[in-house]
Amino acid sequence: MKVADHVLHRLREWDVEYVFAYPGDGINGLLAAWGRAGDRPRFIQARHEEMSAFQAVGYAKFSGRTGVCAATSGPGAIHLLNGLYDAKLDHVPVVALVGQTDRSAMGGSYQQEVDLLSLYKDVASAYCEMVTVPEQLPAVLDRALRIAATRRAPTAVIIPADVQELDHEPPTHAFKQVPSSLGVSRYAPVPADEDLARAAEILNAGERPAILVGQGARQARAEVEQVAELLGAGVAKALLGKDALPDTLPYVTGSIGLLGTRPSYEMMRDCDTLLVIGSSFPYSQFLPEFGQARAVQIDIEPAMIGLRYPFELNLVGDAGETLRRLVPLLERRHDGRWRETIESNAARWWEVMERRAEVSADPVNPEYVVHALDELLPHRAMVTADSGSAANWYARHLRLREGMRGSLSGTLATMGPGVPYAIGAKFAHPDRPAVALVGDGAMQMNGLAELLTAAKYYGEWSDPRLVVAVLNNQDLNQVTWEMRALQGAPQFEPSQRLPDVRYAEVAALFGLGGERVEEPGGVAPAWERALAADRPYVIDFRTDPAVPPIPPHATWDQIKSAAASVLLGDSDRAAMVRQGVKAKVQEFLPGGGRG
Repeated sequence: MKVADHVLHRLREWDVEYVFAYPGDGINGLLAAWGRAGDRPRFIQARHEEMSAFQAVGYAKFSGRTGVCAATSGPGAIHLLNGLYDAKLDHVPVVALVGQTDRSAMGGSYQQEVDLLSLYKDVASAYCEMVTVPEQLPAVLDRALRIAATRRAPTAVIIPADVQELDHEPPTHAFKQVPSSLGVSRYAPVPADEDLARAAEILNAGERPAILVGQGARQARAEVEQVAELLGAGVAKALLGKDALPDTLPYVTGSIGLLGTRPSYEMMRDCDTLLVIGSSFPYSQFLPEFGQARAVQIDIEPAMIGLRYPFELNLVGDAGETLRRLVPLLERRHDGRWRETIESNAARWWEVMERRAEVSADPVNPEYVVHALDELLPHRAMVTADSGSAANWYARHLRLREGMRGSLSGTLATMGPGVPYAIGAKFAHPDRPAVALVGDGAMQMNGLAELLTAAKYYGEWSDPRLVVAVLNNQDLNQVTWEMRALQGAPQFEPSQRLPDVRYAEVAALFGLGGERVEEPGGVAPAWERALAADRPYVIDFRTDPAVPPIPPHATWDQIKSAAASVLLGDSDRAAMVRQGVKAKVQEFLPGGGRG
């Protein structure tokens, strides 16, 4: 058995099903071992190493397991970095297996020689090691997998090409040999009893409690609901926690932050008590004013505790176990006026979203595209969104119901993961439908190429449905609007304008389904055809770039900056003003009005 054979053997012992990868001579030894191993674990070939890393992240996010990716030395290793940083910032367990030049060439400025230990020092700060002798395995690989799983972080194992070809020699019972073992049992740390009692005192004393949940609360849904009912609290969700609680619960106010909802903003503005569960939501300006609310945080990661807000009490512990111990100490609130206000605001918000989706646009309102999907989402759907204006509509218009999952690049907010995330999700759950919401910028960046990956593998999925919806407005729209609102600058067409691409026709060339939609009446039927297709399907929605992602709490300064961009000669200024007014006025219409 070669070292490369043992690497794959050990991955199988860890129950690793897939390795998302791209070949290269720096991992030729591993590729040969894959051939000898009968492609176990499965080698999933992306079109680019960055996509391999994104697919590993998507697989980990939707499966709850550790994702594994692999790349060759030099450029391949460099390409992995963006996806690995996405894993690091979103606290996702991913292991990168990376090739390196032969040990005899190191230090000689050899072809594709990169100092990978230095390069990966930050992104794989939880654990990064280079194997130089066979005896280091399996300890290095075991530690990389175990640390990734328990620290929810990317780790890296660098294996020089010549080491991959050496005979495997396990560590012996000897001095300076490091034996190892498999597996890690589930553990759920909880705070001390006195800290739980103090948390209960803070939460019981409040009259207007608010809860903010993130992805760390996903496995504690029942406990979050119980706490919310006892306290009479509303629940806002960070984007990574959008699927932690169904949006159909009347006291769930939806997303928070720049892409958030008006009821979440109002709840944080008016609350006197805040409980944050499993979230490191970074934008403190969307939390209560400092000193306004007594606040408690629960997080399993000690390094992330106490951030973002001057919390009165920080509890380190598993969300579910901590809440189960906290619930008996909480007092049921009988005054329902605060909860009634939250539920009324949330109900009104969904009416506003429906009105905004109905606003006419040229040719199609992007809000309507996503709003139409809301009612058509199939049971147990998995939804991914790319960064950009597509994330606005994902955050505001999609109500994730019981059993649905959703994710995006929350903290790195990188362009490009929408399609590879969905592919990774399909390998995690091949029996569930997936939908990717992407802008035309992200689709041109890498989504088109990854359609080839979907075409290569969809025949293996028991449910072949993977719908890619492209919001095609020929504009890098999110940055355009940020320039307008934050810099008061007009659209800079050389950087913002995108060529029009016939995305559905490209999909057809790859053997997939697809169609272009250029008028509102075609939106819902296109979704229905795509969701009934027997293969991945691309819908090219021609959307209006002038529909503004106006935050529900837009400041006068932002509004004035947008106006300034009009005065400075924005190429789309007339449509921008028209759509901005039409969208904003929906918040002020009486109950039955339409506009």
